[in-house]
Amino acid sequence: MKLTDLYFKPAKALAAVGVFAAVSGSYVSFAQTKDAIVDNIVKESNQNSQLKNLAHELLDVVGPRLVGTPQMEQANKWAVEKYKSWGIAARNEKWGEWRGWQRGISHIDMVSPRVHTLEATQLAWSPGMKKSVTAELVIIPDLADSVAFKKWLPAVKGKFVLISMMQPTGRPDYNWKEFATPESFEKMKKERTAQTEAWAARIRKTGYNGRTLPVALENAGAAGVVINNWSAGFGVDKIFGAYTKKVPTIDVALEDYGLLYRLIESGHKPKIRVQTESKENGVVPTFNTIAEIKGSEKPNEYVILSAHFDSWDGGTGATDNGTGTLTMMEAMRILKKIYPNPKRTILVGHWGSEEQGLNGSRAFVEDHPEIVKNIQAVFNQDNGTGRVVNLSGQGFLHAYDYLGRWLSKVPDSIRNHIETSFPGAPGRGGSDFASFVAAGAPAFSLSSNSWSYGNYTWHTNRDTYDKIVFDDLRNNAMLAAILAYLASEDPAKTSNEKSVMPVNPRTGEPTKWPDQTSPTRRGGLD
Repeated sequence: MKLTDLYFKPAKALAAVGVFAAVSGSYVSFAQTKDAIVDNIVKESNQNSQLKNLAHELLDVVGPRLVGTPQMEQANKWAVEKYKSWGIAARNEKWGEWRGWQRGISHIDMVSPRVHTLEATQLAWSPGMKKSVTAELVIIPDLADSVAFKKWLPAVKGKFVLISMMQPTGRPDYNWKEFATPESFEKMKKERTAQTEAWAARIRKTGYNGRTLPVALENAGAAGVVINNWSAGFGVDKIFGAYTKKVPTIDVALEDYGLLYRLIESGHKPKIRVQTESKENGVVPTFNTIAEIKGSEKPNEYVILSAHFDSWDGGTGATDNGTGTLTMMEAMRILKKIYPNPKRTILVGHWGSEEQGLNGSRAFVEDHPEIVKNIQAVFNQDNGTGRVVNLSGQGFLHAYDYLGRWLSKVPDSIRNHIETSFPGAPGRGGSDFASFVAAGAPAFSLSSNSWSYGNYTWHTNRDTYDKIVFDDLRNNAMLAAILAYLASEDPAKTSNEKSVMPVNPRTGEPTKWPDQTSPTRRGGLD
């Protein structure tokens, strides 16, 4: 088998006894043996889990953790105090500065042709209003070209402007597939595709795009911008940031957005009243929360548990990435109790501003080369509440040697869910493990199963405590703690030798290892 043939070859996680694997032409044998520390980690996790308490404190009390907000600062302080209560040294380490912004009370109501309170959310960093504004709504028209649009643009003065397509259905495709006739389902999809293409053409003909159009509207005197960023599921919208700086940008849920759109089209001239009380807080510092259990024999070698701490704020950031955060906090709590004197230093990083480009972890990698060069392994968890089901070698040639040793000692009930891919390919983004991979450190993503993550919780207004599956979360905390323990105890230092990268079929050139990227250390201030 060619080395390149090993890429993306999934293999069911190691069997309990006598597993053999081809790695660089040699065979390595692993056998599962009883380990008292592993047994005690499992026992502590099952009998004394703190996950529900931690989830309530972080998600319900602190809430969402948008970079630059008071809730992010509160979360940083909460985590440090929690670690200290467990006897774990912790600190908040400044890495940059961000635009300070604080969400306030919002009320968005239709007041004509009837009264109806709308399900709507002010976008992050959207400017607040000194007083409520009541105004008519208009839709971006379908005009011939940008010249015609510029002639129309003064018509938006004093009005709220709808700039998103009205979805033809509020039912997700799986619901259509289950109940519709095949002919009806295909007809809907065909009509939706045509409508989507027509709307994209409509926006292009304005001469603007999704980022620049809201700014053009506010400069023309619009009272505000209204969008719908549907996430293709019942009741879910993606909630990101605003581009406007003088007037509010509001995401209205699909059901109410369609209502407003249809009323405009039928000539009923609906009006809404908007009150948004967000507050600008100037320039604020941004932090990573770092905690560590110092190594007793090799304190300058590191096993790192990794999860980003920040979130978007449409919901409370429960599965992105509250669950990753809780996994690593619970793992550290268990390790301090069961394995208080590790051979290597076990460090946990709760990174800031992952959502804006892995900024916190990139800053840590850039600021701490002395740690990065001595990393034994990084384990990162990010993509939702589900149990870990995938583990890739991230392009490190000998990753199977050491990950195989460690996985062979993980209990069957956890390990049997995991598919592996060795040596895999290096991650280029997506979550904070990629910051370490780019610097050549062996870093791995503990990738979870879906639980409809992409549609229902990833960056949505429904990413809340009730979406957590605590059995799966407990599974992941056990796994992280066990892997950290085994990586710490391993007599051998892990290899960070890189695989020969496959040829890119489009260019005919070998794929390059991802470059280390500097973080944005001053954000949202332009």
